Amino acid sequence: MSALTAGLFGALFVYGFGWFLGYWTGNFSLLLFVLTVVTLAYWLAERFHFAPRRREAAERIEAQAAARRAELQRQGITQVDGPDLETARAAALAQPWWLDWTAGLFPVILVVFLLRSFVVEPFKIPSASMVPTLLVGDLILVSKYHYGIRLPVIHTKIVDNHAPARGDVVVFRFPADPRIDYIKRVVAIPGDEVSYLRQRLSINGQPVPAERLPDFYDEEVMRYVPQFSEKLGPVEHRIVVDPTRAVFFGGGDPARFPFGENCRYTTEGVSCKVPEGHFFVMGDNRDNSQDSRFWGFVPEANIVGRAFFIWMNFGNFGRIGRFD
Repeated sequence: MSALTAGLFGALFVYGFGWFLGYWTGNFSLLLFVLTVVTLAYWLAERFHFAPRRREAAERIEAQAAARRAELQRQGITQVDGPDLETARAAALAQPWWLDWTAGLFPVILVVFLLRSFVVEPFKIPSASMVPTLLVGDLILVSKYHYGIRLPVIHTKIVDNHAPARGDVVVFRFPADPRIDYIKRVVAIPGDEVSYLRQRLSINGQPVPAERLPDFYDEEVMRYVPQFSEKLGPVEHRIVVDPTRAVFFGGGDPARFPFGENCRYTTEGVSCKVPEGHFFVMGDNRDNSQDSRFWGFVPEANIVGRAFFIWMNFGNFGRIGRFD
């Protein structure tokens, strides 16, 4: 068993190292599920097989020591020299390393698996697409139950809850490659007619309210860009736009993503009719975000959860707190 366990740890190391170096894309949900199942198997084996065998061995040591003392006393020998009984008993009861690092970790891994699958999941912001709401390096929490409870790995919804609403910041599995998680803001829900023309957002023919704020210093381009306070439903949040960037979203081929025929591209921007069961998402950094304008709609089944809290930013502790 020690060789088998060492092999499993070796495979885990190779998988994680290759994932870190970018040789392949990992699936952390699947990995955590596999770790939970494997450590559960070790925990059950420890509880019902290995631990009872160790206790039996310790009892045999005690019985043999008692028999030896009785025999020596029968022969009139009262001073008995021999191995330390407690040391021998402790050695018999000691858990080997391969059980300590598997069965011993099962409760911890199980708690992490349940919390991450059904309560909250941590994410790190990797890009500037959600500036100024979220900055690169923000560590955020995502509610896994806000939109309903899904089974891990297979993502089947078993309990319904709130529907994604305009203004929600959501994490979702990228439609073109579900192994990758994206984070954007929902700007249009099923049935909406959404337009982004001349850097202005409209929903169902009505311009979304936007109020000019002081310019925002964009560290990526190292200059100030226009900043606005935008209101989508009850949610008021900040956005930035870059007037120097060309309005081009690569339209033209309606077959390039599902329901692409619902979108119309012009030199001024894009207009789309959101199909049932899908959502139109955009980054708050409107001219520095690859979003629904480029690759289409997000199926409801791809939504992971609602982002709501920054729990750490090691470069700026003042970032910690809730956000809209």
